[in-house]
Formats: sequence, C-alpha cells, structure tokens
Amino acid sequence: MRALRRRQVLVLLLVFTFLFIFMTPQFQSYYYLQEKQRFTVGEPLEILLKLPPSILKTINVYVREGEKLLAIDGQDFKQEKYILGANSPVLVKPGNISLELKLFGIIPLKKIMVDVVPDIRLIPGGHSIGVLLRTEGVMVIGYSPIINQQNEPSFPARDADIRVGDVLIRINGIKVTSDDQVREIIKEASSTDQGITINIKRAGHLLERVVYPRYCQDTKSHRIGLFVRDNAGGVGTLTFYDPLSKKYGALGHVITDSETNQKLKIRQGKIFSASIENIQKGRIGNPGEKIGVFLENTEFGNIEKNEMCGIYGTMQKEMTNAVYHSPLPVVFSNQIRSGKAQILTVVHGQEIKKYDIIIEKLLPGRLDGKNMIIRITDPKLLEETGGIVQGMSGSPIIQDGKIAGAVTHVFVNDPSRGYGVFIENMLFEAEIINKQKQILGRLSRDLFYFS
Repeated sequence: MRALRRRQVLVLLLVFTFLFIFMTPQFQSYYYLQEKQRFTVGEPLEILLKLPPSILKTINVYVREGEKLLAIDGQDFKQEKYILGANSPVLVKPGNISLELKLFGIIPLKKIMVDVVPDIRLIPGGHSIGVLLRTEGVMVIGYSPIINQQNEPSFPARDADIRVGDVLIRINGIKVTSDDQVREIIKEASSTDQGITINIKRAGHLLERVVYPRYCQDTKSHRIGLFVRDNAGGVGTLTFYDPLSKKYGALGHVITDSETNQKLKIRQGKIFSASIENIQKGRIGNPGEKIGVFLENTEFGNIEKNEMCGIYGTMQKEMTNAVYHSPLPVVFSNQIRSGKAQILTVVHGQEIKKYDIIIEKLLPGRLDGKNMIIRITDPKLLEETGGIVQGMSGSPIIQDGKIAGAVTHVFVNDPSRGYGVFIENMLFEAEIINKQKQILGRLSRDLFYFS
C-alpha cells in the first residue's frame, strides 16, 4: 500500500513539475517560436528564444540553404552552422533560408523557414485623416413600413426576399449608384402596375428579385419599403506612407456599414486632412471618440482597397512626419516583443505627438487585425482621451525605432487597453510585400494556443 501511495505521489509531482515548466516564459518561447519567419536585408539572423544563455550555447543552428545570403564580420558565411546566442550572421540579400535547430548538435528541436525581403522603410503616420467613400451599388440598411389606407404596414421588398446587407446593383436593368437614383427609378417604374426587377449581390452571389411597389399614405408616393445608403465617411488615422511606391495604409481595420456590419465594397473614395476639434473621453462601457472636421481642398490620396487590416491607396503628394523626419524600418511579428512601445496620434488640431504604451501580449495566430494586446500608459493621453478612442484606429505603433503595427480596436470594458495589428499584414494587403509570401501571423498546427 505504501509503495502504491509513493508511486501516486511521484506521478503527481512529475505532473506538477511538467505543468510548472510548461507555463514558464522560457518554455513557452520555444513552443510559440514561429516555424516561418521574416527578416529584412541588413539584419542579423537572430532567433528569439527566452532561454538562459547557458542553454542557448548548447543549441546549434544549421543553415541548410541560402548560405550565400549570409555574412559574418563582413565576410561570406561559409560555415554549416552557428551557435544560437553567439555572434549571429547578417542577412545580405533577399532570398530564402532553411534552418534547423539541434540541441548539442544532435537532438533535432525545430525547423524554421526564413524569408529575407528587401529593406522596407516607411514614413510613419499618425496624421488625422477624413475618409470619404462611395460603395459599389447601394446597400440595404433597414426596412421602412408602407402604411395603407387602413393604417396597416407592409414591406414589399422584405416580402420579395430582399434582406438587410444586400447590395442593389440594378433596377429594371439600370445600374444604380446612389440612393437618390434608386428613389427616382422606383418612382418612374411605379407609374405601371408591373413588378420591378431588382438585381442584388448577397454574400458574393448575384440574385434577382421582383418587387411590387405600394402606395404609402404617409409619403403620398409609391415605395418598396427599404432604407438604403450609398456612401460612408468618418475620421481615422494614417498608419504609413511608402515613399517608393507612393502607397499608404490607414485605419488598421476594415470599414463596415454601421447598420449591417457588412464590409463596404468601395466604388471610389478619397482621404483628406482632418483637424481634431474635441475629444469625447472613453469610459468603461462607453468608447470615446475624436471629433474632427474635414479640411477643404486638402484631398491627398484615393482609396483603392478596403481590407481586413485597413484601407489602402495612392498618395497624390509626398507625406512627411514632424516627429520622425526620416523613414523608419519595419519590424516583423517574429521580432516584436512584449514591453514598451509608443504610438503616434493627433489629439488637438493636426499636431502629431508620441505617447507611451505597453505591448502586453502577442497573438500571432490571428488574421483578423487583432495581433497584439496593447495598453496606454502615457498619463497625458489617459488624461485627455481616457485611452483608445474611435478615430485613433490606424495610429502607428513604434517599438525600438521601428514600425511594428497600428492601433485597431478598444476594449469596451477597459478603454486603456485594446488591439493592434502587425504592420506586415498591412503591407501584404497594400501589396508592398507579395501577398503570396504571407507566412507570418500563423502558428504551426502542433502548437498550443491560448486566446
């Protein structure tokens, strides 16, 4: 009996020891080490592992491919391997490298594919911008009852299976581009008693519906019972400007319709300079907001894409930043660390200022623009805004003098905290980096991931 109890105690001790080791930052840094990583030319090939130096020295990094892409002390790297934590070789030109980590040069630990890209340097944003866009077609945002002579409501369009979130493309063969145009076409078509043929787009599929307008006693006109919208606008923040391609990225998240939460498909759009006139401070349960105005005759870019991690287009003029006078390099997700960072944003007028934050946690397994949990620590910004507010989305995140990402969302229950997106995901969507090489932001399937 005693022997059985001893074995049980030993098993429990082993289990608790394993769990303790697993929960340590050093152990987790190994399991969360991304098997596909990206670096820029000129950087040392450093694999970030939070292991004690004594253990790092026992790990050999074998270079299986791409030896000609590396140099050490200014000379071509001709070795088969180097020791992790020692003097790392420098990446000298674009290409791909296959690495293998081995303990004591014998025990395989992990294989890593490295994509070496040209040095990317961007003008950081922080500028407040006004966003104005028109959508493709006209979006249905709600139903409006038609009241007959008996004071009874009816909804002809809803009865014909036209739903909130649908986009009206054509009415009786006429392409529609504005809500006023929809109203006029329906008015003219109602002079006959025939049904109106409406072509709609729903979840990427083209559908056709026939609707019979009815006379409304309240408006004294024939209607089909829909609320529609053809444009959207608001204030946000510029994230970056690429002086080579003239492309920019902003907002850090997709623009959706406020009523339907559907992604807006842009027909045309523009960005303007904006001035912040007031701040509604954020409070628990009530996100704050920047109150800004568009400045006349300040259009400086178009909007070409509305994607998951931001809006993108081409600048019509050169962009500068008063805080950073020269372009900054970017830092990829495998190089970002938890800890101190800064954001650039405007609180008054058009003046860009730098504010302190903490990157609390990295979430590389997400592709929805929520790759970092950040917390505002700057007392001045907390005093003026309460934390992250609407209109701050797109504010660039700077770590160690490099652009790491952008602010995207606020936590409603804690305005001092929110999400950020990795800059590389914005660069993929802007096509500054070839999207076919989008290998970051994903964990291997055999890893544990807690969200």
